[in-house]
Amino acid sequence: MGWLKTFLKFSLLVGLAALGALIVAVLIAMASLPSFEELKSSPNGQMVRVRAADGSVIVSLGPSYGDWLPARDIPEMMKKSMVAVEDRRFYLHPGIDPIGMTRAAWVAWQRKGEGRRLQGASTITQQLARNIFLTNAYSFGRKFREVILALAMERKFSKAQILELYLNRVYFGGGAYGIDAASRKFFDHSARTLNLAESAIIAGLVKAPSHYAPTADRQAAIDRAEVVLEVMQDAGVITPSEAGAANLSKVRLAPERDQNAVRYFTDWALAQLDQYVDEQVEPIDVWTTIDPAMQRAADAAIRANAPPGAQGALVALDRDGAVRAMVGGRDYVSSIYNRATQAERQPGSAFKLFVYLAALEAGMKPDTAVTDEPVEIDGWSPRNSNRQYAGAIDIRTAFAFSINTVAAKIGSQVGFETIADMAHRFGIGSKLNTHPSMVLGTSDVRLIDMTRAFAAVARKGIAVIPYGIVKVTRAGGDPLYEHRVDDNRVLVAPWVAAEMTDLLQTAVNTGTARAAQIGRPVAGKTGTTSSNKDGWFLGFSSGITTGVWMGRDDARPIAGLQGGRAPAQAFAQFMRVAVAKRPVESFETEVTLPEFSIEPDDEAYLGSPDDSLFDEGGQAVDPSGEPATDETEGIEPQAAPAPAPRPSGPPVQTQPRSPSLGSDFLSGIEPAKPARKP
Repeated sequence: MGWLKTFLKFSLLVGLAALGALIVAVLIAMASLPSFEELKSSPNGQMVRVRAADGSVIVSLGPSYGDWLPARDIPEMMKKSMVAVEDRRFYLHPGIDPIGMTRAAWVAWQRKGEGRRLQGASTITQQLARNIFLTNAYSFGRKFREVILALAMERKFSKAQILELYLNRVYFGGGAYGIDAASRKFFDHSARTLNLAESAIIAGLVKAPSHYAPTADRQAAIDRAEVVLEVMQDAGVITPSEAGAANLSKVRLAPERDQNAVRYFTDWALAQLDQYVDEQVEPIDVWTTIDPAMQRAADAAIRANAPPGAQGALVALDRDGAVRAMVGGRDYVSSIYNRATQAERQPGSAFKLFVYLAALEAGMKPDTAVTDEPVEIDGWSPRNSNRQYAGAIDIRTAFAFSINTVAAKIGSQVGFETIADMAHRFGIGSKLNTHPSMVLGTSDVRLIDMTRAFAAVARKGIAVIPYGIVKVTRAGGDPLYEHRVDDNRVLVAPWVAAEMTDLLQTAVNTGTARAAQIGRPVAGKTGTTSSNKDGWFLGFSSGITTGVWMGRDDARPIAGLQGGRAPAQAFAQFMRVAVAKRPVESFETEVTLPEFSIEPDDEAYLGSPDDSLFDEGGQAVDPSGEPATDETEGIEPQAAPAPAPRPSGPPVQTQPRSPSLGSDFLSGIEPAKPARKP
């Protein structure tokens, strides 16, 4: 028996030494633990919440955190449900649960041949210690540190503080950390108003967040919540009648936000974040310019109007350059390529904006007389797509009906380098060729750059720089960055912008862009490239400037695609929503021309491979072989007016012409008024 006494004494000494070591370890851990306030302010990773112009969250990146709820603001049923299902003896144990550990060890021993590890023994305090200080890697060393930290936390913090930390920090799935984030994500309201059924659903998520999340599997979440209610009833924290009244099938889940189209915008805007703020670790809010109603309307307009097999893009800018809507393609999920900001395509006649801006700045006026006739420039002979010429007209009419020969003459007169400089001045960032054909939009450009150019005209010649981020703040509201609009850069004189607006509104009123009419003043321009590979419409009304592009990514022709059709129709559909709540604004000049059509807005060149688009009689045809229609909505193609007998006198001029351009440009020409073909 002596050996037994020796063994017992030795065991007692070892036990006392182990207890002493445990106490020392706990005391050391207590001393190293952060304070309660520090633990409240240290999230598990950075969250970036992207907000729309109305303050609503459109995208959350990284872990999601709601408001920190103090213990007094957390509903009692939420506390009771969590304690019942995760740690029934929470208020009785010192941080570890010997009864639970013994039961878990017994179950593990019974199933030792199944290769399962010890489960079900972690208390709420242990889970909190693991979430804050440790990893989920399973090992004896990690488990021992978890026990030490749990005992230390129980000594340093009250049960109420531990439960508050746990409920505000534990992961509930779907990127949501804490009950407020989970409540907002799954039920679309604060956790302060959680009822019993909602509390049971949230409490049931901790066991397997990805499996039981309502957004992943609603029925699995309800089934798990039923188990939680049974456990709560068994623990005596709710009555059978309360459990029966918690109708889980009628719990209203928050609808999933459609983040498809808006991700084109957020990808573009967030890529600029590093320019505005230093690297952050705490949660931040990025307040953007996007208007949710406009964004939905833009997405719907592209989906409804883009031809089958074609992609579409749209950018809408407010007066100061704020991006109110952006669509980079028909479906973000299938293609994240942003055709609004990344794709470079030929703009066709939409590029004539810069041709006529250069002409107006050089002294021409909207009613300056010109002649639509065959022309050759350095061996290049542009033609109108119907191979007919209207004779004497004015600048306004030439622009409205997108007459190529007149644009070529203007380019030759003012200089192709001057036109390229004008385009770069207005924000075109791509490389432009200076061949004569450049006046018809043969250089690649980006939609967002073209849109900002038209927006600068709408802004009376002041530069517009598109931006998507209004401000960046910390989660508490402290500012990190705030955007400031620059109104100081003047691109052209106000009268030049006003005269350009005169031409643009004429194109919508009576020219190739009639499909863009929305019942209030609109100014804009169509663009169609050779073989109908690209269709454009850009225009503005009531302070909103919108650009639309459609085409195939592989640049193959699309039968019937013209700027005055699908793109103009998409523009009109979107703009009716975009300006619905804005006052009607008239332009400084209002014009109405006779309603006849001179030519569709389709660029083609003599001697080019696109000659196959014309039949033997000179009639334009689509690649499908069908006759091409005019770029207007709801009318049949009309023949160009034949030149009328030329009068003996010059046309009446209501505005002075510049001798430097007008007299040279018109030398030797006897103008005539256009008339309908009999």
